[in-house]
Amino acid sequence: MAEQAVSRKQSANAIRALSMDAVQKAKSGHPGAPMGMADIAQVLWCDFLKHNPGDPNWFNRDRFILSNGHGSMLIYSLLHLTGYDLSNDDLQQFRQFDSKTPGHPEYGYTPGVETTTGPLGQGLANGVGMAIAERTLAAQFNREGHEVIDHNTYVFAGDGCLMEGISHEVCSLAGTLNLGKLVVFYDDNGISIDGEVEQWFADDTGKRFEAYGWQVLSVDGHDPDAISDAIKQAQSDTARPTIISCKTIIGFGSPNKQGTSATHGAPLGDEEIAATREALDWPHAPFVIPEDIKQAWDATEQGFSAESAWKEKLVIYEEEYPELAMELVRRLKGQLPGYFSGMADEYIAECQKAEDNIPSRKASQNSIEAYAALLPELIGGSADLTGSNLTNWSGSSPISEKADGNYIYYGVREFGMTAIATGMALHGGFIPYTATFLIFMEYARNAVRMSALMKQQSIFVYTHDSIGQGEDGPTHQPIEQIANLRTTPNMSVWRPCDNVETAVAWKAAIEKQNGPTSLVFSRQNLPHQARSDEQVQAISRGAYILKDCASEPTVIVLATGSEVAISLAAVESLQAEGVQARLVSIPCVDVFEAQDAEYQEQVLPNAVRQRVAVEAAGVDYWRKLVGLDGKVIGMNSFGESAPGAVLMEHFGFTTENIIAAVKSFG
Repeated sequence: MAEQAVSRKQSANAIRALSMDAVQKAKSGHPGAPMGMADIAQVLWCDFLKHNPGDPNWFNRDRFILSNGHGSMLIYSLLHLTGYDLSNDDLQQFRQFDSKTPGHPEYGYTPGVETTTGPLGQGLANGVGMAIAERTLAAQFNREGHEVIDHNTYVFAGDGCLMEGISHEVCSLAGTLNLGKLVVFYDDNGISIDGEVEQWFADDTGKRFEAYGWQVLSVDGHDPDAISDAIKQAQSDTARPTIISCKTIIGFGSPNKQGTSATHGAPLGDEEIAATREALDWPHAPFVIPEDIKQAWDATEQGFSAESAWKEKLVIYEEEYPELAMELVRRLKGQLPGYFSGMADEYIAECQKAEDNIPSRKASQNSIEAYAALLPELIGGSADLTGSNLTNWSGSSPISEKADGNYIYYGVREFGMTAIATGMALHGGFIPYTATFLIFMEYARNAVRMSALMKQQSIFVYTHDSIGQGEDGPTHQPIEQIANLRTTPNMSVWRPCDNVETAVAWKAAIEKQNGPTSLVFSRQNLPHQARSDEQVQAISRGAYILKDCASEPTVIVLATGSEVAISLAAVESLQAEGVQARLVSIPCVDVFEAQDAEYQEQVLPNAVRQRVAVEAAGVDYWRKLVGLDGKVIGMNSFGESAPGAVLMEHFGFTTENIIAAVKSFG
């Protein structure tokens, strides 16, 4: 960087001042990381980062992720200083209700924040997903001389991020996949909340990442020239991801607290802030940034020029490859092809005619086969269970072998897999789906929650959905997991009963763009259900009457998944005895609850209080639909190891037990 009126240190000190002032005003927060990483951030954002404050969503921007999200004032300072729509007043509302500067970076709240971070390590995992998406999309669309997809992913991470197990999962995979445009800056300050980390984190981080296949660089995190040289070296190695270990002092500039855990998660205090201002030669009042420093940071003109140049490249690309360009624009906008919905409906109709008696996991694979052929943006994967989850299809191409592939063999990395998929969704251009057994959702739970928190379109395929999976026993038999998913805000959960409901569930997941979807499938065969065309259409409403009675019902049986068939047999038997019983198949409760009141009343009349819910899962969730007077045939314990059919009978999932429950109403 050429000599300039405003020094690098002055520019970096603007971050330090804003950070300590905002934390002090809020009376809570984490000033240590922003003050310690300010020099690294100044070099990256002023000299290397390709972005446009005037258009935070410019697609070919570099992605920047603050994985150690507790240091959120770092990114807020950067966004404010470089010209994003984040005012000085916004900074002064740090951690306040309804502000654009929440305690941790929140996707959708602050322009320029690429992902919600806070749970340590997940931002790093999202970054791996973004790097995969960039490389794969580039391989699919770039042509010689037309590199329209070409950007880097930069991640700031701290000791805590690298201690978290998810960092091992995703960084191992990143090295295996040779993600050369991923650069991680490790804030090696040796301090966490409890003090000096060498007491509990004595890993040789450099050797660890070398073992993963990364390029490992080490610098003084307060030496701008060394930082700049390291970034250049990272960019020159396109075959390996790079980690730059930056030795920093947490709370840099605070005379009495720097280098200690006292700066990690608490305001410095008025006296220490005054001392820090003097130590940094920063005589300005709180939140005041001198005009010359503002101008040195301002990236609006440079960003506008960078995006304009890209748009010019895109125009030339459109002239040379018009069909590719149209497809690229469609995918970048997140739009489905106009023909998709109609062709999906045709497939659903074919499933109804086929009358296949197959496991819903196999019906899921059939749906993937049908829909993936229509949607090149579908990118799948499984956590070492492809042959059990049945998530590959005839067109699957592993991205580890082919840069423009569409399937990832994640290995046994459920947590990392789920967070990586969220990163791909955030990047854009793809609809990711991932798979494991339903029970192992537990390993991925926090990443599932983060996907829902950000309303990202990620499709979670969970097979082996109940005690019906059998001999593997209670360690592999989910009980409470599906209720956990159903009570997650923004999450849709489908548990289909046959091939047709499965096809509808997949279509719904593909068309839903305001949150993730969990698709829950069986290991065992499920019988096809006969339906009218009207009933087929009603599946998409989340619940519908599968078997009605001759007059107004006196009892309603609700069932999902593998329990629909035995419930149907029970209802038919009850009707033969003159009981006015109705069977409602309810594959997706949240979608049903989103329907208008008239439809809900039509399916589940409020006047009918005698209700029985049947599902081979925890019982408590269903109380809201059957009421305190209703009955739930479900699981109140863990399972056992035995053939699935034996367990179903042992735990009461039989036609006879359903009939008995209905008759017990008297």
